[in-house]
Amino acid sequence: MERVIAYIDGFNLYFGLRASHWSRYYWLNLQLLAENLLRPGQRLVYTKYFTSRVASPVSKHQRQTIYLDALTSLSNFSITYGQYQQNPHTCPSCGHVETIPNEKMTDVNIAVEMLGDAYQDNYDSALLISADSDLTAPVEKVRQLFPVKRIVVAFPPRRAS
Repeated sequence: MERVIAYIDGFNLYFGLRASHWSRYYWLNLQLLAENLLRPGQRLVYTKYFTSRVASPVSKHQRQTIYLDALTSLSNFSITYGQYQQNPHTCPSCGHVETIPNEKMTDVNIAVEMLGDAYQDNYDSALLISADSDLTAPVEKVRQLFPVKRIVVAFPPRRAS
């Protein structure tokens, strides 16, 4: 059986679901999603989810916490957290300044895990659920250093790269 580790870009998936108006899937069992993307002869050995904690509003923080707590009950599943960086944005029309949160470190965390797992021979195939073009370089590096390993990319809905 071919060993597969799934790497899931949480925000890329969430915003794809949101753009598709598929809010009924916000509480998706991510491990089951990954298992349903496998081919015959493959087995999911681990699922790695990458996200950042939402700080505000409180209602979003509470919903996310409940969801993340539910995910942590899954076996062979981990969550790696990035962080938010607050960026000031000035409206070009009126000059109003507001702070826009920008999620950071997800791409780097995915890259480090994918390369580390390849080096430790933890998978035969990686399943990357993301459409972030920043992940092209680590995918190419895994393919260069470990030519027998496969990487399959599954784009979330309404995401393109």
